[in-house]
Amino acid sequence: MSVEGVREFLRQAAPDIEVIRTRANTATVEEAARVHGVSPSQIAKTLTLEAGGRAFLLVAAGDARLDNGKAKNAFGGRTRMLPREEVEALTGHPVGGVCPFGLPSPLDIYCDVSLQAHPLVLPAAGDIDAAIKISPARLADITNARWVDACHAKSGSAKGSGPTQLEGSGYERSAANVVTR
Repeated sequence: MSVEGVREFLRQAAPDIEVIRTRANTATVEEAARVHGVSPSQIAKTLTLEAGGRAFLLVAAGDARLDNGKAKNAFGGRTRMLPREEVEALTGHPVGGVCPFGLPSPLDIYCDVSLQAHPLVLPAAGDIDAAIKISPARLADITNARWVDACHAKSGSAKGSGPTQLEGSGYERSAANVVTR
């Protein structure tokens, strides 16, 4: 049901984007990168967090790590990751398939600037074997996400780090890499 919710969301917000189903488990960043033939930084992981009693989603590069100081500044308080049971209840997606699409009820969504290192990224699409290819700017646009700097990226995620295996797939890098709402 979770992937169908994502497909319905995409039919409304981005009808040109298809859900990619694999026959392999892509629940972790490493597994997803291997199956899709990309670097871990091109996998867009979605973290379900809470700060100040408010739950929200943060989409970041797969190899980026939450920076406690930056996150506290970005979200107005100390953040904590929600437990598996709360994640599934809140998002309607299993852990490993969590994404900012097809949510059962609205949540604040943030995109970390670490995503901007690549013209295309692959977030999960509601299940452990589902993903989509999308530009970071478009991901933020269709989910009404706000850009934040809450993570520290590994050296491979640095903006402008060179060509990726996803380039040439019909998407162009946006001239304005930062979207504000």
